[in-house]
Amino acid sequence: MVEDEAPIANAVAARLRSEGFDVDVSGDGRDAVDRCERLRPDLVVLDLMLPGLDGLEVCRRIQRERPVPVLMLTARDSETDTVVGLTVGADDYLTKPFSPRELVARVHALLRRVERMPEQSSGRLVVGDLEVDPAGRRAWRAGTEATLTPTEFDLLHHLVAHPGVVYARERLLTEVWGYRDGAGARTVDSHVRGLRSKLGADIVRTVHGVGYSLGIEP
Repeated sequence: MVEDEAPIANAVAARLRSEGFDVDVSGDGRDAVDRCERLRPDLVVLDLMLPGLDGLEVCRRIQRERPVPVLMLTARDSETDTVVGLTVGADDYLTKPFSPRELVARVHALLRRVERMPEQSSGRLVVGDLEVDPAGRRAWRAGTEATLTPTEFDLLHHLVAHPGVVYARERLLTEVWGYRDGAGARTVDSHVRGLRSKLGADIVRTVHGVGYSLGIEP
């Protein structure tokens, strides 16, 4: 838990501990990077505004060392903050003020997703000029590899595995993110933008009034 506001950090840490998690708390960006390297956590709850290093730089550095699920907390709700936070490797975000119950639900969902990763098919999937390697969690478009965040890869893999299926945002949140309440549609939109910027604007098709599907043909 990386949060410089002590009341929030203590309240969240206490709630997570009551759920059975072992929680380490840091209030400084540089200290958080050091702790992540040393403690190798299963998940990081990361505030955007921090002393030392801001949350975006902390996220970049810890993901560079070892991919780990990151739930980012922000007091700002602008589209730019959300997109940038997800682009540097955050898996999801919550805007303050948030309910501890929702945060705990998001933490459980992110960890369930990580636990499911080894179950993915080992066979490579090829659609048009797109190739996806589920076992290695890698993707190429026209022979060029794209550097995807963990969530971007999971979303891409889900769409590639079900070509032609149009998914509502709420269904993607349930099947990819593991969220049971379908909350957080903007999270889906931000990750779709990330895929389009890295793999081409046509990689995901928007079906207006419905949702998203894989945009390229076999």
